[in-house]
Amino acid sequence: MEDKKLTCGLCSQVWQKKGTTNCWSGDPDKRPPQPEYCPVIHNRDVIDNSFLLYKDGSDDAKIASTAARVEGMCYEHVQGSSAVFPRWTRIEDTIAFALLMGYKKIGIATCIGLLDETNRLSQILTAQELEPFSICCKTGSIDKLELGLEESDKVRPGTFEPACNPVAQAEILNRHSTDMNIIMGLCVGHDMLFTRYSRAPVTTLVVKDRVTGHNPVSVLYGQNFYYKRLQSQKIILKK
Repeated sequence: MEDKKLTCGLCSQVWQKKGTTNCWSGDPDKRPPQPEYCPVIHNRDVIDNSFLLYKDGSDDAKIASTAARVEGMCYEHVQGSSAVFPRWTRIEDTIAFALLMGYKKIGIATCIGLLDETNRLSQILTAQELEPFSICCKTGSIDKLELGLEESDKVRPGTFEPACNPVAQAEILNRHSTDMNIIMGLCVGHDMLFTRYSRAPVTTLVVKDRVTGHNPVSVLYGQNFYYKRLQSQKIILKK
C-alpha cells in the first residue's frame, strides 16, 4: 500500500472555520466532506476491525466502554441550554475510571522530583478508598556510569548520579499485582520503558517538562512568540 501521510492536525483549520469536522458533527447530514488527507479513506478496514475489539467483552472492551462513560461524566449540562462545561480535573477522571473498572490497587511510577506530589496523590487515592503503591525512578540507586555513559553525560559531572530504572519500577509494581499504574513525571523514554514492561494498564497524570512546570502544551500555545524558534532553529544536542 502506498504510504499515506497522516495529517489530522490540518483539520484544525476546518474546525476554526466551521466549528465541526467530518468526524465530529452534531448533525451527521451537515458534516464537512472528508478532506483528501483523511485517514478514514485509506484505513476503513483498520477502523472497523479495531472497533470490534470494543464489543467483544474483553478487558480492552471494558476499558474502552468505561473511558467513554467517564468522558460523558466529565461534563455538566447548563440548564435550559445545549451548552456543557467541564466539571472534573484529570485526577477526578482517573479516580472515576478506577472505581468504574473495579480497580483497587493503584501503582504510581514517580519521578524523584515529584515525591511530594506523589504523596499528595496517595493521600487523595486513599481518601477515595483506593490503595496506592508508589515507586521512585531512582530505585536501586545505580550510577549512570553503569549504563556506559561518560561523566560528561551527567547533570553534575564528577558526582554520584543514579540512573532512572523504569523497568524495575514496572516489575516491582507487577510483583504487587497493581490493577492500574499511573505515570508521575517520568522522563521521555523512561515512560516508554515503564509502559512496555507494566502488566497493568498505564495512564499518565504528569508529563515531565522541567522548564514549563510539567505543562508541555504551553510551548504550543506560545509557538508564535516565545517558542517561535522551534520552527526555524534545530535542537542542539551537545551540552
